[in-house]
Amino acid sequence: MSATIIVLGATGDLTRRYLLPGIAQLVAGGQLGDDVLLVGVAQDDLDDTSFRAQVAERLEQTAGQVDAGVREAVAAGSRYVRGDVTSTETLAAALAVPATVDRHDAEEPVVLYLALPHVLFEPVVEALAGCALPPQLRVVVEKPFGEDLAGAKSLNAALARVLREEQVFRVDHFLAKQTVLNLLGLRFANRVFEPLWTSREVAAIDIVFDETVDAQERAAYYDRSGALRDMVQNHLLQMLTLIAMEEPASLDPADLSARKVEVLRAVPTMSRAEVDARTVRGRYTAGSVTGRDGSRDVAAYTDAPGVEAGRDTETHAEVVLHVETPRWHGVPFRLRTGKALERDRREVVVHFRPMPGSVFDDAAPNELRLELDPDKMFLRINVNGIGDPFDLETVELDLELPRQVPTPYGQLILAILEGDTRLSARAEEAEEAWRIVEPILAAWADGASPLREYAAGSDGPAGDDVGSDSVGASEGGDEPPEQPDETRQA
Repeated sequence: MSATIIVLGATGDLTRRYLLPGIAQLVAGGQLGDDVLLVGVAQDDLDDTSFRAQVAERLEQTAGQVDAGVREAVAAGSRYVRGDVTSTETLAAALAVPATVDRHDAEEPVVLYLALPHVLFEPVVEALAGCALPPQLRVVVEKPFGEDLAGAKSLNAALARVLREEQVFRVDHFLAKQTVLNLLGLRFANRVFEPLWTSREVAAIDIVFDETVDAQERAAYYDRSGALRDMVQNHLLQMLTLIAMEEPASLDPADLSARKVEVLRAVPTMSRAEVDARTVRGRYTAGSVTGRDGSRDVAAYTDAPGVEAGRDTETHAEVVLHVETPRWHGVPFRLRTGKALERDRREVVVHFRPMPGSVFDDAAPNELRLELDPDKMFLRINVNGIGDPFDLETVELDLELPRQVPTPYGQLILAILEGDTRLSARAEEAEEAWRIVEPILAAWADGASPLREYAAGSDGPAGDDVGSDSVGASEGGDEPPEQPDETRQA
């Protein structure tokens, strides 16, 4: 496949760490031709030659496993446009680059990737309205999609004035992760799981993304966002939709999105009292963290450059949500994320209810655990022990999935080039997610669920049941919650 990929913010961290390696992997794998035209746009004082040198250097740093000839081809095919990304003149110049290298195929996809701070998305789209747009244009925006519900609606309206919805990709790289995608196959292609995927059998579900990494060089950005906006509003709520959705009519993007929106609509808006009872927010202080690269001392978040302590920005957030549908009535979904924590824990855990009336008093509840990065699956079950055959032993059946190639960002780029929006969020999904999160942010600003400190390297804020792995497991007990009227509409 031949394509033009125009990256606004081409000298930034997102391009270096994710987009360039993703493009190189697609070329190496044959999904993208080595004549791919990469057009970088930024205000840095570069020209074609110096930009190509920068691309080559960054590919060597982040895609060293890719054949050197592929890396050289990607760099050699690069062009650079210097200018203000919110200027119609700059965007028009970038869109005109394919004509300068004899790329006139009207059917060739042209990707405009906004690798920019989210505050620039709407000005860029407004500037784009003054340009002649190629017929196969796809415009990509990264999360967050606005800073609040009003901002999301304003951005969506701006996009709708210029583009068709199928041309807009509100990308979420979590949706391209292998284990996340496997939620669909696991649920809808296995008779053994789907009948158990209800409140009658499930006590609680955890969606967790804990990180040992601290805010580091992202602190100035992160301080204007926080854990709830940065992770829960998009990544974790998107995972919730895949876990809780009803089976779609097909895997068509519109059918998938409709089911995801149904889930989000079924999450009730929290009152202030519910925010107090069902959320925890925390901020790390100085400590020692042991991560993949060994132990290191971590300064307090408030000591990081660019942080304003008075903002009370949370680096840890936990929220217990309910999905009020007949399938999930009474089941708590705990969404948890944080930085500078004791261990990297990135997983979905389905806690099944205990066996009712079992002759085995010590039977532990079954548990299905899906880990992300590396992708693994664990099923915890009870078997008769090796010693006394009438004693129980709890064992885990595990499966490690092969490492994904290309990486999630490579998968995203490929889907964008093919015009496949299934790894993106549609307009209504983004707005419904903000509808859920915004009241929590407002209540926190008003003092609900006071900010708690936790030492870097610990398991997060202590002292509240909402912060434990057992959340929800004790709420259902042996009996499932009373089911609502099956005719109730979600």
